[in-house]
Amino acid sequence: MTIHPRRLPRRPWTAAGSVVALALSLFVAMPAGGPAAAAESASGCEVDYTANEWTGGFTADVHVTNEGPALSDWRLTWTYEGDQQVTSGWNATVTQTGHTVTAVSTAWNGAVAEGGTVSFGVQGTSRSGGPAPTGFALNGVSCGGDVTTPPTTPPPTTPPPTTPPSADCGDAVVCDDFEDQAGPAPAGNWRFTAPDCQGTGTAAVDTGTAHSGTRSLRLDGKAGYCNHAFVASTADLSAVGPVMYVRMWVRHTTALPAAHVAFVSMPDSSQGGKALRIGGQNGALQWNRETDDATLPAQSPAGVGLSRPLPTDSWQCLRFAVDTSAPGLDTWLGDEQVPGLHADGVPTPDVDDQWLSRTTPPRPTALRLGWESYGVGDDTLWFDDVAVGSAPIGC
Repeated sequence: MTIHPRRLPRRPWTAAGSVVALALSLFVAMPAGGPAAAAESASGCEVDYTANEWTGGFTADVHVTNEGPALSDWRLTWTYEGDQQVTSGWNATVTQTGHTVTAVSTAWNGAVAEGGTVSFGVQGTSRSGGPAPTGFALNGVSCGGDVTTPPTTPPPTTPPPTTPPSADCGDAVVCDDFEDQAGPAPAGNWRFTAPDCQGTGTAAVDTGTAHSGTRSLRLDGKAGYCNHAFVASTADLSAVGPVMYVRMWVRHTTALPAAHVAFVSMPDSSQGGKALRIGGQNGALQWNRETDDATLPAQSPAGVGLSRPLPTDSWQCLRFAVDTSAPGLDTWLGDEQVPGLHADGVPTPDVDDQWLSRTTPPRPTALRLGWESYGVGDDTLWFDDVAVGSAPIGC
């Protein structure tokens, strides 16, 4: 089973700020004495960079028009002259080193025709602000030109969302950014639960850390066998399918340990209510089936090498698809399909040896987010922008 996520529609929003329009057309001539002289246009671009700033932070909408040949993927770089620091992005993988920012296309928006436009956004922090960015380059070719200084923008009462909002989840059964959580404890569509047994772990609504908006779910997970602490959605997922798609943004503070831990738990009616779990073991992401303790991938060096660690201290987009009509799974961390977390019914050594020993398709009925440890491993986690539906959901 191979399942391809789709891009979510981007939420339109209007923000006062800087607009940077840059264009470059390069002329290249053949050397004398060679074939007939020719001219060609190198890959140039026009960039509209619209920033919305408030005290301590900013977001920016970036629209890139390709003025060169068609692209199969793209990489846009630019430079901040002030203290702006990008913390996350949407519709692109965005990183920053020093003052230089790099945005790389996703799996679904890499192809850009000649004259075509692609859009993405960034969120960041800034203590003192700064001028509009300079030095835009598309796939290594400078866009040239000058930039304009953004006008002063009165700080909004509430910073705008930094990702496509939950309203863009389509007809998903669960679509929550937790902005309607009014109190310090999870309520409404989310309830604290401790499956099997409860220890000292806690759950809260956090107003200081969020992927979008101002709120997220925070779980303070504690080590020790059977120390369970989860926040469960009240939504019934038993009819979602035939493929269940789940997307969440997760942030955690401590690297996954060698011992077995779990931070997503889904009661599975095909296992008599026991859980289908996502967590970690040997420092890498893994699936675990509670009934027979089977893992995906197999916990061999080769199997673990085909998985990925869950990066710490940054928001990560975790997506997975569970086939309820066949024993199939797909998992993505950001835009990357993780090869060790893929099962399609065809045996793969060191990956799905244990997993395919059970042929009954899974049937998750609910979603729980939190922490359970089977030995060592405290961790503090945040969850935001969670969606569950019967169609692919992008980051």
